[in-house]
Amino acid sequence: MSSLFDAPEPRQIPPGDYPLWDEALALVNRDLAVTLPEQGPLRLLGLPAYDGGGGENVYVALANGEWHGNFLEPAPADNPACALSVVTDAAQETVTERLWQAWPLCGEHHLGMHPREVDGRLSWWCAGAAARREAAHIRAAVGGLDALVRPHRPNRKRRRRG
Repeated sequence: MSSLFDAPEPRQIPPGDYPLWDEALALVNRDLAVTLPEQGPLRLLGLPAYDGGGGENVYVALANGEWHGNFLEPAPADNPACALSVVTDAAQETVTERLWQAWPLCGEHHLGMHPREVDGRLSWWCAGAAARREAAHIRAAVGGLDALVRPHRPNRKRRRRG
């Protein structure tokens, strides 16, 4: 039996309930897999809306079900760029606050990056190293950090130089 003040149990949202958020989260999860491979993929969780209107609020959560921050604001049904922006912000907030570390880090400066729209694409932006007077720069599009990291392949044959 539950009391009046018990918090509702979050519901794991199955793929397909929110297609735009699913697509956006898949891109963010690509970046998470390459930068924090020990973490499982982020997922969407739902809780009953606070307004009592019968809807649900959707959060971006770690694989273990922990989340932090505000729920995702509904994106227009036909705007993937808006959905990506909303999901990326929520994912970064959850990862940063729950793991107590900046995420993602710029591989060049080891500083936390932030999402920023550049030329119509949401990208990871680094402020650069102010102490060395290095300029701010775009590291990669959201979902594209895997292109910057070369995986270690221990069984790869070495090329013979002749």
